[in-house]
Amino acid sequence: MFMGEFHRNIDAKGRLIIPAKFRQQLGSRFVLTRGMDGCLFGYPLAQWQHLESQLQQLPLTKSSARSFVRFFYSAAAEYEFDKQGRVGLAAALRDYAHLSTNCVIAGVLERIEIWDEQKWQQINTETAKNFSQTSEELQDLLDFNL
Repeated sequence: MFMGEFHRNIDAKGRLIIPAKFRQQLGSRFVLTRGMDGCLFGYPLAQWQHLESQLQQLPLTKSSARSFVRFFYSAAAEYEFDKQGRVGLAAALRDYAHLSTNCVIAGVLERIEIWDEQKWQQINTETAKNFSQTSEELQDLLDFNL
């Protein structure tokens, strides 16, 4: 399980150092793709394959399913770390997530998320305002208590 928040910088060549803790969990090869809310999602290969099997169950006849899978997969690629623990982010992914220099890498259950630092701060501020309300709504869905 991925958890924690790390602040890192992208270098002039578009490379980002992934925290050692996350590198161990991601393994030597992993997948990065477009995420939701304007960030990137990163998955270990085993988790990606599990997700892939679930997405293959979506009905091809539904336009929203086709659009989601197309958007999610068309930017996905396997990555490896260099000797310094960096990953070179594709320009299309950097553009999608508006990544320039300051980034946040967050652990979120089975994946990592890579955010532009300003966007991360905005999302967290908004989420904090609604945290109690959201927890009540989730409790109704999942029958859990914090």
